[in-house]
Amino acid sequence: MADRNVILRQLANLSKMNLNELREKYEELFGCETKLKSAEFLRRRLAYRIQEVHYGGLSEEDHRKLEAIAANDSRANLINKRQAKDLPRGTRLRRVWHGTVYEVTATGSGGYEYNGRIYRSLSAVTEQITGTKWNGRNFFGVS
Repeated sequence: MADRNVILRQLANLSKMNLNELREKYEELFGCETKLKSAEFLRRRLAYRIQEVHYGGLSEEDHRKLEAIAANDSRANLINKRQAKDLPRGTRLRRVWHGTVYEVTATGSGGYEYNGRIYRSLSAVTEQITGTKWNGRNFFGVS
């Protein structure tokens, strides 16, 4: 029971940490720096890792099963992940933001046309629209 309380305290402490503290904790638990900028995502990732370290992760058998499943699924296969993200040429994405309708058209080569200009990513378009950095796929509802 004492071990469980230690884990619960560590998990509770994550909610009190700012972004820099979370990044330091990430480096401590994963042994490398992170470029992640979402405190909430870091908290979830760290919570999982704290429990994984204490209780153990997936077994080798479970890892093999997941790899076998992923090998037959193009959406899970990292080799094909980029191609799966590219939208077919001519695909139009619309988003109403602050009362204005914004429309983007996929070029078919990983780029996007917005307002007569080609952008390398949806995130670049979203930054142009909002003036701040967003995940473009999330902004336009593309998963």
